Amino acid sequence: MPIVPILMPQLGESIAEATVIRLDVKPGDSVKTDQEIIEVETNKATMGITTLCDGVVSDIRAVEGVSYSVGSLLGLLDVTEEEVARTGVDTLETLEAKNQSQPQETKSGEENLHFALDGDSYEEDPSIIPSVKGLPVPTGVMGAHYISPRMRARMNDMGLREADISAVAGTGAGGRVTVEDLERFLDYLESWPSAPASPMRLAVADAMRRSWTRPLATVGLPVLLDRLLQHRREQVRKPGLTLYLLRAFAIALKEQPMTAGYLIGEKVVHPRSFDIGVAVQVEDGVVVPAMREVDQKSLSDLVAEYDDLVDRARRRRLTEADTRGGIATVTNFGTFGLTTGTPIPLPNETLILGIGAGRKKPVWSEQVETFLPATEAELLLTFDHRVVDGGGAGVLLNRVAALLQQPQNL
Repeated sequence: MPIVPILMPQLGESIAEATVIRLDVKPGDSVKTDQEIIEVETNKATMGITTLCDGVVSDIRAVEGVSYSVGSLLGLLDVTEEEVARTGVDTLETLEAKNQSQPQETKSGEENLHFALDGDSYEEDPSIIPSVKGLPVPTGVMGAHYISPRMRARMNDMGLREADISAVAGTGAGGRVTVEDLERFLDYLESWPSAPASPMRLAVADAMRRSWTRPLATVGLPVLLDRLLQHRREQVRKPGLTLYLLRAFAIALKEQPMTAGYLIGEKVVHPRSFDIGVAVQVEDGVVVPAMREVDQKSLSDLVAEYDDLVDRARRRRLTEADTRGGIATVTNFGTFGLTTGTPIPLPNETLILGIGAGRKKPVWSEQVETFLPATEAELLLTFDHRVVDGGGAGVLLNRVAALLQQPQNL
């Protein structure tokens, strides 16, 4: 009887691995085509792996809590010859024949459990298995003045950057941190309380490391929310404050497209579509789905789309397409009671607009020449200073603030 492998599929263009979080079948279970049998978590969403044909589960190799790279063997299905002919699926024998000329892969179940050791790469004990990316290092007095190729290779294996080892006391020449210093420090950390970092946490950490390689700056100004809040109260389906911000941001960016451009060599590439991301807090991280063509749709047209997107984001049910292609992001950290902050744009974006919590404050009224109570919030824009200067960022931010004073036009 033919055997069909259950493989970790390519779940998105930028996804190289996923963590198994639930097994829905066991050996002996009969399954149907497109039946969801394994639930996995990527750095962006929770997804289900489905079967390619009818059959009976003969083996499950996947283990809950373990991450597997794309193409890893997760299980086996016993199928009939007729089913293979009907669906055209590759059997285990067919795949083995195709892979005979390919380099041998790591055995199933061993992915991510060790680092490759070249002959002249490392001399330390290979049984020491670093388990974190980014170390919670204590304050020290010496740092890494020079990083040797051997040390650089070790850091690359562990996903570490210079900042992660800067507080490790070095014993090499001139205070240089050696591989041995790093391994001793890792041994020291073994006694500290720890927990595995989730795929989401590692994805956020990686994105922020890449974002911080650029010269980022933040400007801010207070904005009155009373007109906006009054407009919201008058709506049957009430838009969230973040949606007002999304719409105003898109309009302002369409008027000043260079501010959302990318600096590529000696030219600035302008956005071809004003798709704006919205930062959504989920367990152990943040996801940023993108609202499409926000500049072309009215506020009322966007409400249902926005609510659906945020709901799926919180349930970790976004697709790869949902998180791709944004040119800027909006974040409402005021929902946590925070009044100010310095949001950081994603690596592929130049801008992020944030808003803090609204507070009642006395504001001077020219009409009645006295102070009146008003709801005021801090509006903040972080930008890549290579593309946008402070003046340009200020013009953009003032335009967003002015649009928020006319919510009926959004």
